[in-house]
Amino acid sequence: MKQLFKVVIPARFDSGRLPGKVLEDIAGKPMIERVVEAARNSAAEDVVVATDNDKVAAVVQGFGCRAIMTSPSHASGSDRIAEACKTLEWDDATIVVNVQGDEPAIPSALIDQVATLLADHDQAVMATLSTPLLDHTEMLDPSMVKVVTDLNQSALYFSRAPIPWKRAENTAELDTSGFSLASRHLGIYAYRSGYIQQFSARPPCVLEEIEWLEQLRTLWHGERIVCATAVTAPPPGVDTAHDLQRMRSYFQQ
Repeated sequence: MKQLFKVVIPARFDSGRLPGKVLEDIAGKPMIERVVEAARNSAAEDVVVATDNDKVAAVVQGFGCRAIMTSPSHASGSDRIAEACKTLEWDDATIVVNVQGDEPAIPSALIDQVATLLADHDQAVMATLSTPLLDHTEMLDPSMVKVVTDLNQSALYFSRAPIPWKRAENTAELDTSGFSLASRHLGIYAYRSGYIQQFSARPPCVLEEIEWLEQLRTLWHGERIVCATAVTAPPPGVDTAHDLQRMRSYFQQ
């Protein structure tokens, strides 16, 4: 029997680098519709868009998906999802997958994988995925978040910095042969409805404010995040106008 779970897609309109990007056209459809299609091609029993914008909600409802209005003051997509879970009165044990609203090409297999990963690990409060770093250039790129795990697939730390820092023999400089000891973190998460509401109610911790990585809040509280290697590597999401053009080309092909 397939694992039962729901997908919530946070879709903020006023993105910092590319405002309104979730409604940008990608090969004849708005970006948010492409994301919903990917989610609907997974095993999810329900797909919901959580937004703060009436226009986004109208577009989403126009192609037949449910939209939940959430507060415009939320600091993150996780907060938006927490409000949606509360509004929809989902049971605390309901598994919810956070699919980013700017990931129109996300493979549906990853959505299924992260939901099953959480279901298979009762002691974990969150599940996420990663892919191998390809070279030391990616290791040094602060836009690529790195994760280091223990032998039980539990995340030890996430960082924009190169971790672990493999020190050269006689210097503090980075020995770039060590990049294979970390993985590139993917921004897809599964958690239970009760936990994401608890998470959202907590204030940000010092580490997440330094790194701008909210998953560090979970580790700060001593809770387990299980992390597995993605069954397939997804294309990058859309953050900039250049990314948008690349994604249009991807779908046109």
